[in-house]
Amino acid sequence: MTTAFSGIGVYGARPVAIGKAFVLAREPLATAETIAPTQIALELQRLDNALECARRHLEEVRNKIPPSSPVHLAEFIDAHLLMLTDSVLVDATRELIQERSINASWALQMQRDTLVEIFDQMEDDYLRTRRDDVDHVVHQIQVFLSNKGTAESLATADISGRVIVASDLTPADAILLRHRGVAAFVTEHGGPMSHMAILARSLDIPAIMGVHNAIQYIHHDEVLVVNAETGTVLAEADGAILAHYRAHLADAEIRRSGLQRLVFEPSASRDGTPVVLLTNLELPEDVAAARNNGAAGVGLYRTEFLFMNRAGLPDEEEHLATYLAIIRGLDGIPLTIRTLDLGADKPAPLYISGLKASTQINPALGLRAIRLCLQEPSLFLPQLRAILRASAEGPIRLMIPMISSMSEVDQILSLINGIRRELRRDGVAFDPLMPIGGMIEVPAAALMAGALARRLDFLSIGTNDLIQYTLAVDRSDDAVSYLYDPLHPAILRLIKLTIDAATATRTQVGMCGEMAGNHHYTPLLLGLGLREFSMQPSALLEVKERIRCCDVPALQQQVDSIMHQLDDLDQNEFDERLKALSEV
Repeated sequence: MTTAFSGIGVYGARPVAIGKAFVLAREPLATAETIAPTQIALELQRLDNALECARRHLEEVRNKIPPSSPVHLAEFIDAHLLMLTDSVLVDATRELIQERSINASWALQMQRDTLVEIFDQMEDDYLRTRRDDVDHVVHQIQVFLSNKGTAESLATADISGRVIVASDLTPADAILLRHRGVAAFVTEHGGPMSHMAILARSLDIPAIMGVHNAIQYIHHDEVLVVNAETGTVLAEADGAILAHYRAHLADAEIRRSGLQRLVFEPSASRDGTPVVLLTNLELPEDVAAARNNGAAGVGLYRTEFLFMNRAGLPDEEEHLATYLAIIRGLDGIPLTIRTLDLGADKPAPLYISGLKASTQINPALGLRAIRLCLQEPSLFLPQLRAILRASAEGPIRLMIPMISSMSEVDQILSLINGIRRELRRDGVAFDPLMPIGGMIEVPAAALMAGALARRLDFLSIGTNDLIQYTLAVDRSDDAVSYLYDPLHPAILRLIKLTIDAATATRTQVGMCGEMAGNHHYTPLLLGLGLREFSMQPSALLEVKERIRCCDVPALQQQVDSIMHQLDDLDQNEFDERLKALSEV
């Protein structure tokens, strides 16, 4: 009988995988023992030896990371290496051995429990998930204290095409497993903001996290279907279900191959209306995917990863080197760099003083994005200088997130003009005509889009936050996710208002939120007047295919009619009118 398990799905381009389960059951390694005073020195030495072995193991893993892997993978390992010397973990464990005359493994477990309790009491979701790092590092030390070495089952077993089922996995595990061809991960712990979730997305491995008691109920070698899109794991699936998902995978592969024919085809509608298709980038390593899918440029490069999983701020030269690497990889197509957008669902690291000094009851409405950058010049100025310097090497646009007032625009432009004067004085090259734009992510920005369009060179609609703030819906909260509606009349009006304001001032306007990459919304957005879409590389060709089938003038007539009758249409009529757009 088929058994279904549910959890939190995480995936990149591939949401579905099928494979035999490889159940990784890690038994508790800590045992409580009291020791004689004469044994304390020996126990301290055992702890030091285990720490050294764990350090060597992590360094070995770090050295095996292929050069083509995302740069932040090594930073995950570096973060764990730093924890091996952290006094809160190591020195406190030594004190417990000495003060309580207990063995090293039990002292380490006691200190682990203390730290985890502190993390569990934190209100911030991101900080709570940092308990995972404590568990990963402590387990690694415990392995060597128990003289069991590393996890030989993973190191020697044939795991190609397998679905790894574990209580949890370390970043080191994930990196090595990906390069040994695993099909998917299923873990009992972890959340959407955990390190493993970040890694699963960037490594393009389907994963389901938070599947409680997975190890207890899933058997080794049974065939699993992992559907990260629905957050579902199917065990003991019958022949019909397996046939369905295997056909799904085959069809998806055929469709991906078929879409490749569009890479070099014009991005224009059936009536000849040109549409600019750009891509969103998370990491410099995503450039190849952008080029392979025929992107005309990068409409959004997120710079947050430069600030995460590290002990201090990136300096101007590190920013510059990263941007130059992307420019060279893009080979002449334009790059839009969004300045730092930390806060809310992308919490800032603790070393950023502004965040450390304030307790945010509601991070989504607090010190985030441009607000944080304007309050913390040490974050913002090196990035602005690096972006301006990089503009001398290729076509760059600078984009400011979460603008909500004209005073913020004035401050930003003043800072940029000051940096321009400094660079001219020092004889440093930059593009004086580099476009500066802003994101429309809050209702206030949409309502003042005309004023913003007159002050800025371009606008970009960030639908993810615009929907969240307009409808008062936390998009990461499952309890209210049913209210998160991109087709809500208020959202459509704000999008239309922004596009019309930009058109009236002849200001370039695009969209870089999730709506832009959903081909079901493409006819509607074209009818609203959108002519620039930016999305994940994997969505680009599907959207291009839909665009090439559309008659834009006819769509504009249909959408104008819908917008004029929004208040008079009931839900069924509204749905039918939107559905009919796909046939225009």
